[in-house]
Amino acid sequence: MRFRHPDGSVVHLAYCTNVHPAEDLDGVLAQLGAHCAPVRRRLGVDRLGVGLWLAAGAARTLDTDPRALRTLRDTLARHGLEVVTLNGFPYEGFGAGEVKYRVYDPDWADPRRLAHTLALARILAALLPDDVTEGSISTLPLAWRTAYDAQRAARAGAALTELAGRLDELAERTGRSVRVALEPEPGCVVETCADAIGPLTAVGHDRIGVCVDTCHLATSFEEPETALPALTAAGIGVVKAQVSAALHAEHPDRPEARAALAAFAEPRFLHQTRTLTAAGLRGTDDLGPALTGTRLPTDSPWRSHFHVPLHAAPAPPLTSTLPVLRRALSVLVGGDRPLTRHLEVETYTWQALPPEVRPRDADGLADGIAAELSLARDLLTDHGLKELP
Repeated sequence: MRFRHPDGSVVHLAYCTNVHPAEDLDGVLAQLGAHCAPVRRRLGVDRLGVGLWLAAGAARTLDTDPRALRTLRDTLARHGLEVVTLNGFPYEGFGAGEVKYRVYDPDWADPRRLAHTLALARILAALLPDDVTEGSISTLPLAWRTAYDAQRAARAGAALTELAGRLDELAERTGRSVRVALEPEPGCVVETCADAIGPLTAVGHDRIGVCVDTCHLATSFEEPETALPALTAAGIGVVKAQVSAALHAEHPDRPEARAALAAFAEPRFLHQTRTLTAAGLRGTDDLGPALTGTRLPTDSPWRSHFHVPLHAAPAPPLTSTLPVLRRALSVLVGGDRPLTRHLEVETYTWQALPPEVRPRDADGLADGIAAELSLARDLLTDHGLKELP
């Protein structure tokens, strides 16, 4: 979906396909017809943006086999889909029964991460629509915080510097500019937008910037009105934003709130949980330890890294951080010019929701994703953006 910003530029809105992951190209091709096309039809649009997640195996196939890449382009076109952004964060195994910490492997100190990201960049340059010259790739924020020492930091910095140079070469060769964005996430070396400024200033290249996930932003209690302008002031570009909301418990000390939170503690993904105290941010790596331990104070609100559907806040006494998303969009696209032109709805936790609100089948999932995109569309038009045919 495309929108005209009041400044005349085009802003793209997509949804991320990591909600129905596939490890190989056949799986990617199948999901376009089985899931993405039905979402497009529900929205009543001729063209729908999808933020593809390509596992390492699928990416290798597309990067080395021109026929496979043509097949993907043709399949996208046949279903009325377009790609301007890729989710390059998970490397493989995102559909496993337990992902947890494995989603951060390999990190940017591992040569596999650079090789995978360069493959994605070449693929994206070939997939961009004919009238689009800029693509984006979100990636993990350097590494999970443990075992990240000065030696690994140096290797990660060198990899990002090499990436920037290789992206320059790609742009010169293809006429397509691909930018890569570190996605701050709780528990990682780069947890917040503020944490991104140092490493990205060291790289010093406008093809490497930040992907602002508004669920992560809210979970870490960052204020959009200060965090996002600080990136701009430091010369760091917001390459991409993920339109998402976190789980919020206003009174985590109350038994009914703890019981409701427990329904979201599940075995597949990490749900880093944070609270803001007078002494600063406190947190746990997952929701379960927050509920069973004593590390988190309970006299102030908790937020958990659980991507809840935009249009359907959890039942009371819980809610979502949709108000933070609204404020973030006001900064991102509500000004005289957009800070980013690539927006992506990312609710990969649909199948991890409590059973009573989980989609029962593919039709229910398509209904939910379409409802999320519809809300995102309304939020954009509220800021004066005009949907394009």
